[in-house]
Amino acid sequence: MRHRTVSHAFTLIELLIVIAIIAILAAILMPVFAQAREQARQTVCTSNVRQISLAVQMYVQDHDGTMPIFYAYNTQTPDGARAWAGDPRHKGVELLILPYTKNKDIFKCPDDSGGPALADSFYGCPGLSTYQSCYGSSYRFNHGSFSTIAGESSQNNFLYDTTSVVTDASFTAPAETRIMRDEMMPWFGPSDKDGARYGYYPTYFQSWHSRGGGTVFADGHAKFTVSSGEFDRQIVCPDGRRSGDPDPNAPGDGNIYGTYYGLCD
Repeated sequence: MRHRTVSHAFTLIELLIVIAIIAILAAILMPVFAQAREQARQTVCTSNVRQISLAVQMYVQDHDGTMPIFYAYNTQTPDGARAWAGDPRHKGVELLILPYTKNKDIFKCPDDSGGPALADSFYGCPGLSTYQSCYGSSYRFNHGSFSTIAGESSQNNFLYDTTSVVTDASFTAPAETRIMRDEMMPWFGPSDKDGARYGYYPTYFQSWHSRGGGTVFADGHAKFTVSSGEFDRQIVCPDGRRSGDPDPNAPGDGNIYGTYYGLCD
């Protein structure tokens, strides 16, 4: 004798309960997954800056203890020719240490999503979407920690008219002295009203990492800096002056930010 199978369909209430449970689980798990993805990007970023740090150390050893020549945001030559990253006439610290890294990709932070400056026809690279693709690096090499050469070093396509050679002996506290960082830090954003402290918001800022940014120190170690307080306590000038300490000579020395961050970062 064969038994007839009776199928039981879900009722509307049961379906609604299942959907509600799925929605609750998604709401709980999605932030966890997002946090895990961001943590993975932080790990990659920290690995990148460690490798860059080693490359700087090797460059210094091969150049009689002298830090590489400083360049920042170079997109044009003095005669107005285009010099974006990858162009023959582009200059950047990343190119000086490239023989030691042999990999341009480590100069790209995984959270590098560019910024408003890229659209500027003079300072930026209209049409490009990352700092690394425009300027050659997602990471800023500190002005005060690298060698400035008059008529050669440049920032924002303007040549420096002063020379300051920095050597490994210049650093009084190398383990505390920041020499490189992620271009964008979270505290460069809206919390810095009118960009008075760090100079990024609103003109240049774009959110990258949500918690902080990769940082390299003069002794070669690297870490992920996670607060403005920690950032400001780091030494930023080779002679031991800290990033957040007041600069008594500002603004007469050209430092419009009032702290040693503005003078040496």
